[in-house]
Amino acid sequence: MRTLVIGAGATGGYFGGRLLESGQDVTFLVRDKRAAQLAEHGLVIRSSFGDASLPNPATVQAGQLREPYDLILLSCKAYHLPQVIDDMDPAVGPQTVILPILNGMRHLDLLDARFGAQRVLGGQCVIAATLDAEGKVRHLNQSHSLTFGERDGSRSERVERILAAMSNAKFEPRLSTTILQDMWDKWVFLASLAGITCLMRAPVGDIMAASGGEQATLQLLEDCRSVAEHNGRAPSDAVMARARGVLTEKGSALSASMMRDLEQGGAIEADHIVGDLLARSDAAMDALPMLRTAYAHLKAYEVRRMRGR
Repeated sequence: MRTLVIGAGATGGYFGGRLLESGQDVTFLVRDKRAAQLAEHGLVIRSSFGDASLPNPATVQAGQLREPYDLILLSCKAYHLPQVIDDMDPAVGPQTVILPILNGMRHLDLLDARFGAQRVLGGQCVIAATLDAEGKVRHLNQSHSLTFGERDGSRSERVERILAAMSNAKFEPRLSTTILQDMWDKWVFLASLAGITCLMRAPVGDIMAASGGEQATLQLLEDCRSVAEHNGRAPSDAVMARARGVLTEKGSALSASMMRDLEQGGAIEADHIVGDLLARSDAAMDALPMLRTAYAHLKAYEVRRMRGR
């Protein structure tokens, strides 16, 4: 199976690197700077599950794609997606399967519109990783799962082939027959985590130590849950219990990557993660007070950031 991985940053570099390490045919679509870095130093992974040093991995740059791939593993920031869609277009053929591991749902709409829903799987990953100053992928926790599946819930031949191709890699591939619900469950949690930690500029433990912090967090979680329910994707009681536990854990250092991006003055996925939830709500629904407040806060940051630039 010929696989094109979009990007070789923390997420794409980790999962793509693990596939390459296991003997799969993997090419990375990267920009000039990253291509030069990989050519000189190779793709290096540092992880408690085993380090990997992969010399001179195959790379390609936008404009150099000439033929389709069997699988495109799509991991990029949502605000880069329109450009990425243009860049990857020559790699999409009649039998190409696109596996996006972005958060939220908006990317499915964009990919469907460009390539057709029949080519696009549902997918998500759970991992904490970063790219250090030397370009090494550093795996930061004990999670490294990649979940995917047909959006209609079937176990098709093509997803079975993908599972087989991933079976020897050093991460946890999971074939799901409920992938859309899985994605909504993660979205509800992530939007709550991103919204509250960005709004409060603090990790979960510090928010819990503040007066009113727990109430605000749980209200935001309920706002997100109610949007999922409106869309026929309400999380189960067990999923909500886990989310409440993580989001209200005293002393927790957990924060969203969006908060770190915001504090560093970087671009953020405000529209994709938080705004799109509001877009999928209904005017007749409750006010969604914390969700609307969190989104207004993020958009105000974007206005200030653009003015500063």
